Amino acid sequence: MTRFVDTLTATAAGVGLRTGMTTGEPNEPVRRTWAEVHERARAAAGGLVSAGMRPGAAVGVLAAAPALIAPVAQAVWLAGGSVTMLHQPTQRTDLAEWAEDTIRVLRMIGSDLVLLGDPFDQLAPVLDEHGIQYRMIADLLDAEPLAEPVGVTEDDLALLQLTSGSTAEPKAVKITHGNLYSNMTAMMERSEFDPEFDTMVSWLPLFHDMGMVGLLTVPMTFGVELAKVTPADFLSGPLLWPELISKYRATMTAAPNFAYAITGKRMARVAEDDAYDLSSLRIALNGAEPVDEESVRTFVEAGKRFDLDPGAIFPAYGLAESTLAVSFAPVGSGLEMDVVETTALEAHNIAVAVPEGDPRRGTEQVRSFAVLGRPLPGLEVVVVDDDGTELGDREVGEIKLRGSAMTPGYLTTDGPVAALDSAGWFATGDTGYLVDGQIVICGRSKDVIIMGGRNIYPTDVERAACGVDGVRAGNAVAVRLDAGTRRERFAVVLESKSAGDEEAERTIAREVSRRVVDAVEMRPYAVVVLEPGSLLKTPSGKVKRAATASHFAEEITRRGHV
Repeated sequence: MTRFVDTLTATAAGVGLRTGMTTGEPNEPVRRTWAEVHERARAAAGGLVSAGMRPGAAVGVLAAAPALIAPVAQAVWLAGGSVTMLHQPTQRTDLAEWAEDTIRVLRMIGSDLVLLGDPFDQLAPVLDEHGIQYRMIADLLDAEPLAEPVGVTEDDLALLQLTSGSTAEPKAVKITHGNLYSNMTAMMERSEFDPEFDTMVSWLPLFHDMGMVGLLTVPMTFGVELAKVTPADFLSGPLLWPELISKYRATMTAAPNFAYAITGKRMARVAEDDAYDLSSLRIALNGAEPVDEESVRTFVEAGKRFDLDPGAIFPAYGLAESTLAVSFAPVGSGLEMDVVETTALEAHNIAVAVPEGDPRRGTEQVRSFAVLGRPLPGLEVVVVDDDGTELGDREVGEIKLRGSAMTPGYLTTDGPVAALDSAGWFATGDTGYLVDGQIVICGRSKDVIIMGGRNIYPTDVERAACGVDGVRAGNAVAVRLDAGTRRERFAVVLESKSAGDEEAERTIAREVSRRVVDAVEMRPYAVVVLEPGSLLKTPSGKVKRAATASHFAEEITRRGHV
């Protein structure tokens, strides 16, 4: 057995007899110990092996219910295979197109089997129509248990993580057993996790690496108590999140910016001072995208009334290619922002610190970025310029990573693609710098807008736009136009409940333009106001800038010259 599978089985026989996972909140909570989850996994693994699944097989999983995903994912690992969480259709999805995209993904990963579970078991006729083989997860759970895990090596694949929010151009990150074990143990160490003490609460989707690895596989592997609901549960009532933290005395949770902003605003409107008790929370991780200070502040300010410790805010940096996490801020330190001179950053790629008390703070002469901590054990980081020369402290360039958690490569529709250079380094495409060994991310290099010899970071534009009344929190995106030419410019595309009201749209567009000019001293070419739910996003909820620019190109042109 690999270290990962060995730990899973040892946990089931040890701490997993006491700790476990609760699902079904808020209406019908059901708790199973990790030992019980393991027994269900052994049954499903037995069903897979008896049906002819071979070691090394890639298995697609299409389900949303955590109570099914946990044992069936473990079953695939016990049976010697790798797990791919397939993209899930929504009510607006064209099922015929989705089926064709799914076939493309399955061919890419070399899979001929989908494990189907609630609520997607109703898609069985669609899979039949398109010749996609599947097994019902519920049926596998009644099979004869597998006696012993199938032997695999540390270099065999455990996960194939799909990276694109659209399966039109699919790509899967290869995560080996060794990658997975390395990153999970590093996260446990750096976050000072104790399975006998800590409890997790999560609503994050299990088709994304933060939800699947960080808040399901980690607790299942090491025996951490977990209360797990679905994204739909959270979105239908965001206050369920603080309710569950209070009920289960959670010590750890995680979410992207928009969730902290929405939940903070709703908590602020709660009348009762004793509605929640957030005093147990010691880690509230934020790391799916550049940390937004305003979203965090909204959550922290609202949470103080319910005894939230501001030091619980836990900035992090991660990516699928590192399995999940790259760096964590120190436990208990809260959100630390590095405030730097705008001119030096944009014109010279140098992050010159602006000290406390400097009158420039709070003006457009400075920019601020979250400090994301040191690389986790087993990972190295360097910052390089365009020529590949290593840069020093506070010099801005591309972040490169190396270490035991890094993927060996990708699977694409054109075949396997290596991810590492000859020295083992992975080029992230993220622009940032180091401060005393801690990572600071400014943005994605391909998203940086270059105008008048200055580097304008989309996050600055987006934060300014989201400060306008009527703009949905976390739902504004700055996109490059005519990138790399002398005509390079940018537009702002945002969501608002006022979309469709022409006068309200004009008012929002004018105010967004004014706020953006104040923030970055450049005027957007266009401001496009869309209905809620219109922006193109990744599975983790991050807005896709390039795809947004392409998809709404005609509308951006029509509304040009704000």
